[in-house]
Amino acid sequence: MTENTTIDTAAETEYPQPRYDSAGPVAAIGNSKASRRSFIKGVIASGAVASSASYVFGGLSGCTPEQAATPGGVERLMSLNVNGEVRRVDVLPNETLAMTLRYKLNLTGTKLGCDRGECGACTVLVDGVPNYSCSTLTHTVRDKAVRTIEGLESPNGDLHPVQQAMIDELGPQCGFCTPGQIMSAVALLEANPSPTRDEARRWLSGNLCRCGAYDHYLNAVMRAAQSA
Repeated sequence: MTENTTIDTAAETEYPQPRYDSAGPVAAIGNSKASRRSFIKGVIASGAVASSASYVFGGLSGCTPEQAATPGGVERLMSLNVNGEVRRVDVLPNETLAMTLRYKLNLTGTKLGCDRGECGACTVLVDGVPNYSCSTLTHTVRDKAVRTIEGLESPNGDLHPVQQAMIDELGPQCGFCTPGQIMSAVALLEANPSPTRDEARRWLSGNLCRCGAYDHYLNAVMRAAQSA
């Protein structure tokens, strides 16, 4: 009897039983008699809720204009002249113009392709000059006029001559690069109303077309130049 008691005591010393807080979360789960499956599902659900909350509120935490400006930083709330309308928008210091137009001002006609200044799908006009908006910081255009594809239509709903020529010449194929092609063409015709085909080709060389419809776009530019 003494030997058994000694063995039991040694076992308890070597392998102590886990202790739980009777008022803690583990005890609450045990008292609820939740199954292992229910427990795991609950942990996953609570983790997803916590993660999404931190994403939403963390992402929006910088959108309050009451925040104090960082010394040496830029003012977050700025006025942006887009398509002839001055709009107030909260802009991060490293935010690109493409991101501001698409996700802050809902001007989704400007497309994001390569997002590194190579394809030209995001081309907009800044003071009449074509710019890759994916490589342009929004804070650098605060005192300039920005024009996007949405700003080409006339007040009565008529399309810009370049837009109409694109339709007539079946310029767009998949259409993804079309807004950038049109904005570059508009800048060309405003600078040179009667370009040669070679001049138009060189001017549009910064706009890539994944469908290879370059001749269609050039035909549209020449058609718009003739109708202007």
